[in-house]
Amino acid sequence: MACNPEVLKQVPLFALLDEEELAVLAGQVSLARFAGRQRIYKRDEPAAHAYVIISGAVRISTVDEDQQEVVVDQPSAGEFFGFASMIDETPHQTSAVALEETVCVQVKRYDIMVLLQRKPHAGMDLLTALGRQFHAAQKLVRSRSARNPNEVIEEQASFGNRVADSVAHFGGSWSFILSCLAFLTVYVCINVSLTHSAWDPYPFILLNLFLSMLAAIQAPIIMMSQNRQDAKDRVRSELDYEVNRRAAADIQGLARKLNFLGEQISDLEDLIRHKPVAR
Repeated sequence: MACNPEVLKQVPLFALLDEEELAVLAGQVSLARFAGRQRIYKRDEPAAHAYVIISGAVRISTVDEDQQEVVVDQPSAGEFFGFASMIDETPHQTSAVALEETVCVQVKRYDIMVLLQRKPHAGMDLLTALGRQFHAAQKLVRSRSARNPNEVIEEQASFGNRVADSVAHFGGSWSFILSCLAFLTVYVCINVSLTHSAWDPYPFILLNLFLSMLAAIQAPIIMMSQNRQDAKDRVRSELDYEVNRRAAADIQGLARKLNFLGEQISDLEDLIRHKPVAR
């Protein structure tokens, strides 16, 4: 379908073009209409055209390694999609489906070349939009990546936190208990055997002082380790929440697909029901 220059004025990408340039571009591009739920292109198809939305909305999605649909973007009026593959002359990496009745301007690679020759500043608008899509893809990757909680915790740990963990780990082990028992036994035996020459005779006041100092230092260190354990639990709970949120989104996606299949079956039943019987 031929395109009217007045329609192109509604597109921000072409708003800076003058009347003559709009007329030239309108003679090259064409309009395409898509019904609701109609597929515009699918993944791995040759990218012959890119699309600028005049009205309506489109869902751009792909399939991950688990064969689950991932929504990459949902452009609406004034935005465009499919330019990266069209410019690079590579197959589409995503699939596009119209969410409602949608009117788009179909643009070819040659049309972009003519546009940039006549209006170089339009290239910045195109690069800005492509950059926005690139950042959206990066954000999607970050939100979907499931990190190991232990790696996240170790990255956030300071030197003091690691020392506290080591002290708490050693203080709660049999090695520490047996070492203390051996030291206390040797200490008491030596002081008892030395009788009046002992540096810490019974009731071992100096030993009690050392043990009190050790307990006074060890207690807050163990509390530091416990606080760090609480932080670990919070990190794990946040990561579990992200996993559960993605699982809920996948379930919603399956429910949406089932509803779509149900509607398609209902439409097919109505079509068969109203089809005249041949005699």
